Amino acid sequence: QGRLVESGGGLVQAGGSLRLSCAASGRTFSRYAMGWFRQAPGKEREFVAATSWNGGITAYADSVKGRFTISRDNAKNTVYLQMNSLKPEDTAVYYCAETAAALGPPRSSTRDYAYWGQGTQVTVSA
Repeated sequence: QGRLVESGGGLVQAGGSLRLSCAASGRTFSRYAMGWFRQAPGKEREFVAATSWNGGITAYADSVKGRFTISRDNAKNTVYLQMNSLKPEDTAVYYCAETAAALGPPRSSTRDYAYWGQGTQVTVSA
């Protein structure tokens, strides 16, 4: 059974940067695509970014393209989300997730993910 723990959230001014980390355990991390999602108050959870099992393919939501970068270090069982040029509308709880199927491409639907972290709050002030 997989376990994911996010860290790195916090309060930042608009235009600033944050780097989120997600440490995985319980499964062979290098076999699974990973994703980042976010959920703002009163809104549905939405896709942010995802990476294939080996990091060779990435995908991003249009709202974060050019500002956010997803990466992974399979030796450390960790996936990262570098967030630059942050905007107030990026404020949300950010979740990392691990896909159910092994050796797959990045996925943007929550239905493709089997394990979720507890989330980390990101707040961007104007």
